[in-house]
Parts: sequence; C-alpha cells; structure tokens
Amino acid sequence: MDLKKISDDITVSPQITADDIPAIKAAGFRSILCNRPDGEAADQPTVTELQAAATAAGLEMRYQPVVPGKVSDADAKAFATNMRELPGPVLAYCRTGTRSATLWSLAAAKTMAPADILAATKAAGYDMAGVVRRIVNGGKTPTDSGDASFDVVIVGGGAAGISVAASLQARKASLNIAIIDPADIHYYQPGWTMVGGGIFEAQDTARTMGSLIPKGVHWIKSAVAAFEPKDNAVILDGCRVVKYTRLIVAPGLKLDWHGVEGLVETLGKNGVTSNYRYDLAPYTWELVRGMTSGRALFTQPPMPIKCAGAPQKAMYLSGDAWVRAGVIKDIDIQFMNAGGVLFGVKDYVPALETYVKKYGVDLNFFHTLKAIDGPGRTATFKVAKPDTEPTEVTVEFDMIHVVPPQVAPDFIRVSPLADAAGWVDVDQSTLRHKEYDNIWSLGDVMNAPNAKTAAAARIQAPIVAQNVADDIAGRSPTAVYNGYGSCPLTVERGKIVLAEFGYGGTLLPSFPKWMLDGTKPSRAAWLLKEKVLPPIYWKAMLRGKEWMASPEPVSAN
Repeated sequence: MDLKKISDDITVSPQITADDIPAIKAAGFRSILCNRPDGEAADQPTVTELQAAATAAGLEMRYQPVVPGKVSDADAKAFATNMRELPGPVLAYCRTGTRSATLWSLAAAKTMAPADILAATKAAGYDMAGVVRRIVNGGKTPTDSGDASFDVVIVGGGAAGISVAASLQARKASLNIAIIDPADIHYYQPGWTMVGGGIFEAQDTARTMGSLIPKGVHWIKSAVAAFEPKDNAVILDGCRVVKYTRLIVAPGLKLDWHGVEGLVETLGKNGVTSNYRYDLAPYTWELVRGMTSGRALFTQPPMPIKCAGAPQKAMYLSGDAWVRAGVIKDIDIQFMNAGGVLFGVKDYVPALETYVKKYGVDLNFFHTLKAIDGPGRTATFKVAKPDTEPTEVTVEFDMIHVVPPQVAPDFIRVSPLADAAGWVDVDQSTLRHKEYDNIWSLGDVMNAPNAKTAAAARIQAPIVAQNVADDIAGRSPTAVYNGYGSCPLTVERGKIVLAEFGYGGTLLPSFPKWMLDGTKPSRAAWLLKEKVLPPIYWKAMLRGKEWMASPEPVSAN
C-alpha cells in the first residue's frame, strides 16, 4: 500500500486490496473512494469485495469510476460532492492514484489557487501539467483559449524583464515582443537602502510601468498562473493563453513575509521595519532618527536572498546616523545572521569588520528569525551552530530591521521550469534552460550561483538578448555570463565598499585599482551609488543602452 497525502482531508493511492483495509483504518481514514472501474486488470479486486471489507472495518466506501484519460467536468463535480459528503479523512484510489489526484485538483480549483494545487499534487508525486488550463479555469474545460502569439514572451516587468526586452529590441527591432506583468508601478529597489538611511525619498524610486515598457513592446497586464513549455504556452489568470516561439522568464523572487511567525501583523509598527518594502523603508529612517538608546536588531535570513549585503547596509547606515547624533554609546546593535560569515567574499570582510567595531556591533551567526512579538518587543531565533543541537533564543528589542525569507514565486516553484529547490533551472553560462532550449531566464528567479542583485541583471540582460538573437539566427550562443554581481555596501554616509565579484567569489572590479579600490571604503563609490547608478538604471539599463555591460563572447578556444 502506497499512501500519498495531498492534504489533511485527502490521500490518494494506487490500487488497494482487502488485506489493506485494517491498515487503512489504523491510519485514521474514515472513508474510501474508488475511482477505478472494475475489470481494468485481471488481478484487480472488485469494488464489491473491497466494500464488504470496508464495511466490516467500520469504513464508508463509495464507487465513482472514471475511465483513464477521460476525466470530465462532471466527474470533477461528482468527486467534489463525494468529498463533501464522505466523513474525512478520505482515501481515494485508482490504478496509480493519478486519476484521483486529477479529480481532486479539478474539484479544488474553485476554492484554491492553482499554484497551491500544483504544489500539493507535486509533493505527493503527481504531475498535473496535463490539466493545468482546467485548474486555472476553475476546474472546468476552457471553451475558448483566446490565444495571443508572440515571437518572444517575457514574464516579469522588473529590472531584468524590461532590460532584456530593450536589449533584445535593440538587436532585432522587428521582433513581436510581449511583457507579462500585473504591476502598475516599477521600483528602483536598490534605492530603498538609501531611503531607509534618510538619503533618498521613497517616491524617487518609483515610476509607472507604462512609462518604462519599451515602445513597440506589448504589455500584457496580468499575472501568470502556469506554464506549458511542451506547448510553448503561458497560462494567465483567468485561463487566457499566450503562445510564444521563445520565452524569457524574469519575475524576480517572492518575499516570504509569512515565513516569520507574527511578522505580518506587526510590520510598520512596534519598532518593526524593513527596507525590503517600499512603504516601510521610510519607517526605518523614522525609527533610526528617533532612537537615542536601546537595542536595535538587524536580521539576515538563509541564502539565497535579494542583495546579500542589504541586511548589513541598513545596519551600517543606522550606526552612522547614531554616531552623528552622538548616541551610539547608548545603543546596543545586534546583527542576527542565519549564515556563518559576515560577507561571502572574504576580500571585503576586513573593511566591514572595521565598521562592525566602530559601531560596536555584536555579530550573532547561525541565528535565524522564527517569530516576532511586536507588542511585546521580542524576537525569537533558531540557533543552529555547526556540530551542536539547535536551540532557540528570545531577544528583546526597541527596533528591529527584518529581512524576510525569500523563495521563488509560487507559480515558478510548481512549474516544469523549476529545479528541486524551486528556481528556474538554467545553464549558468548561457542562462538557457537546461531542458527547454527555447526558454531563457535571468534576474533573481534563476538558479545560477550568482548574487541576486540589480547589477547582476544589468549584465545578464544583454547576454540573454544576444543569445536569443543568436538562436533566432540559427547560431550557437555567443555570449557567456561570468556570474558578475555588485553590492555597494553603504558602510557610512558618504562612503561605500564596492563589492564586485563573480562565480566562486572571483573579484571582477569595473575600475582599475588606482581609480577605485572596491575592497576599501571610498567616497568615489558613494558618488557612484548616489549620483551615477540611478540615472544609469532609468536612462540606460531599462532602455537597452548597455553601458559597461557588453556581453562577454564565448572563447574561440
């Protein structure tokens, strides 16, 4: 007997026998639902036999036979009725469990999000790709697909998506390109650290999406529900279908605010803030400016996260503000880091350690934030140091800057495009999907082992654009990605440690050392961050002007 739990209410399995009934009863099931017609195989027990054994064991059993490959809308409706009427939990079975899982998926589609249904069935070992359009359509067979078709479809209108659209359009202006994104506003997210430090105004980091979509590129203002890569189709909310010849996936990642117990309820009050949200970054500065004594916590979750240096950027700028206000001696700064090092590239650590000492920061490694009690002003951390039993510690705070756990978007994690961890599975050099050769990915959502930063997307966009153009021309890829990412670490107001590195922590400085030594804090790097990078972002990167971002060609050797 192979039981595969989908939810607390329903478990599915392959064919059962009368001998399995006692174990099914012992496992806590109260009902059995048979979805396999009698007589499919010579060794198959009849429903009558099983029903007798179930009744003897005190279990209710129903027979709802479904022909393989022919699950109708009426079948799904009947399954929903059975699930509603039968005492739970229910064990549903067929030959392999797939029909039962399919029936549950279609029945659940009226009340559950498609990504949640696909995640539940995937976890149980069942692939619902064949009925994904019906799931998105509320469990019913679509009557009109309403297909739109484009040469290139780009999922995501963030830094990566718009940049690659502009770079691709610059190479092949005749292409019919569409960007799919439901958002009205596009944000310059690297600026939020500066908002939290009192340097930028929040409104200066926002533009309307419509003003940034490249002219001639279609904007489909909708959310993506699922992918059908074998059919070259993207399924939108509402079951609209968008077809493509080539697909570029760049929707960014998901900030999992619900991943910390109590966090959502207290964000933006009780001294709980985060520069990872547009509306909260000003609250960070409000807290810093108003704090004259007490304890300030700064958290960093497990990797991967968007801009690995951002958690401590907030800490350094806050510390600098308290130094300037003359109150630093009365503030206890604690850095609660889920990882085991201050920064992943060791060349930059000495400079950062100088500022840790300057601000009197206590470093707490292997501390992962689990829960927050906002009104009580306490934060609970799981402490999992190597070779020791995990423990928990609760710390009081007056202010806490939280960086939430970060995962791939739900519709990516449950899709055929994802690796085991949920990220889009690409070749780290060409950024082409490992299985589907007409799909590419860039930005925070793909699984190449690089830092997830806007600077990385700036380099990746022309690389993907060039390789897509090469593919259209019938050539092999001519551009490779070396893992470049940049993290301007704002160690004090007016100085930055400009970390630039690629795969394996290799240093990849953009400027000669005599001009700007990125391993040391410098005024020049600050000016780059404050004055130069924002206009480069708005006026060059998002417009396909590849300043200092020309693709690195494939070696001829």
